[in-house]
Amino acid sequence: MNDIVKTPIAPFEESLPEVLMRLVSELHDVAYLIERVEPQLLELGGETILQSPDSLKVLQGIDLAVQKTRGLAEFVDTITGGIPSEWMVDVSTALNLVKLADMQKALTNGMRHGHSQPLSKAAGDFDFF
Repeated sequence: MNDIVKTPIAPFEESLPEVLMRLVSELHDVAYLIERVEPQLLELGGETILQSPDSLKVLQGIDLAVQKTRGLAEFVDTITGGIPSEWMVDVSTALNLVKLADMQKALTNGMRHGHSQPLSKAAGDFDFF
């Protein structure tokens, strides 16, 4: 009989505060990326965009998304300060669910305040996936 034996993936344990601080960094990156959208919309739409109630709702939604993302980052940052550094967490399953390779790397490799999204990429740069 040909039974397939699956080898369990070794747990990847890290300090919970370190993992959370990398998450905080990623949340700040997300807020920054969202924030960059609003001026572009204003530039594309001109001043008339401010006269449309629907457009104003979109712009307010962008502002709210930035505020919520930064709020979540600050919340996680604050509660992380009270977590002992000896607390370990197995992040292997959670990391397998992250689909962006750069983000997975930033959350994995100990870059406490690194960024998964290179913010200095030239306009027009893109990655194939």
